[in-house]
Amino acid sequence: MKLRTSLAITAVLLIALPFVLPNNYALDIAIRIALAAVAVIGLNLLMGFAGQISIGHAAFVAIGAYGSAVAATQFGWPPLLSIPAAAVAAAFVAWLIAKPILRLKGHSLTMATLGLGVIVNIVLINEVSWTGGPDGMAVPPLAVGGFTFQKLTHWYALAAVVLFAAIVLSLNLFSSPAGRALRGLHGSEYAARVVGVDVSAFKVRVFIASAVFATVSGSLTAHYLAFISPSLASFAHSVELATMVVLGGMSSTFGAVLGAALLTMLPQLVGGFHGFEAIIFGLVLMLTMMFMPKGLVPSIALRLKKRAD
Repeated sequence: MKLRTSLAITAVLLIALPFVLPNNYALDIAIRIALAAVAVIGLNLLMGFAGQISIGHAAFVAIGAYGSAVAATQFGWPPLLSIPAAAVAAAFVAWLIAKPILRLKGHSLTMATLGLGVIVNIVLINEVSWTGGPDGMAVPPLAVGGFTFQKLTHWYALAAVVLFAAIVLSLNLFSSPAGRALRGLHGSEYAARVVGVDVSAFKVRVFIASAVFATVSGSLTAHYLAFISPSLASFAHSVELATMVVLGGMSSTFGAVLGAALLTMLPQLVGGFHGFEAIIFGLVLMLTMMFMPKGLVPSIALRLKKRAD
């Protein structure tokens, strides 16, 4: 019942939001938040549910963006084909590297995922004929049949539907036996093995799932912005995604959405402090870790529960 209530409230908020936003600028920010949140929800599956830290996940966002863009521009594929094709390609890459990477633990795993991001970033910069190199490349508009997504309202509707689908999938996974297995290996891999959890298989599956979420986010972002550059796979972008998960609250789906919202809006809110954005960003993160170490949503929920008791 709680799950249905949460989803119903989320649906109402997503439907009502464009009617209360003051202008197109705010609507543009809402679209960017929704698309970023899809990638963060996927990363939360890996970090929050399974406890596997990744600071190279922007690589999959870039694979989605460039995969769809290259398929559309070089081969003339329609978006209904290029976006799923990019997701399949990312899933294959994730499957290929998951086993060797996920055998590592702690700092070793973190460095390995960082290496993935660096490799993808270098490839995007060097393959000028395909990706435009460091100058980036233009991306054709998203068209389905005879309908082209041009207006912000069109894009908001699409982004909201995709975000809602991501939330539903994440919440259903959290309450499923597979979700309990993932949370079990997060707590202790040895204990999870004792009770019969195939730790290696679950790690690979959640890594692939999180990669697909990021890829879909990247593909849609590319078509929305109509331009992409190798910075999508940068270390800074990977750290930003991981920070969104930690800030909102690891293992919390709505925390992932909140983290994406806060860090997407932060540059807009501190625009008057040009040059100090990184300092403000670091201060926000530091204060969160000091006073709400579990992240915003879990910490607030815990305090409200204590007050109710």
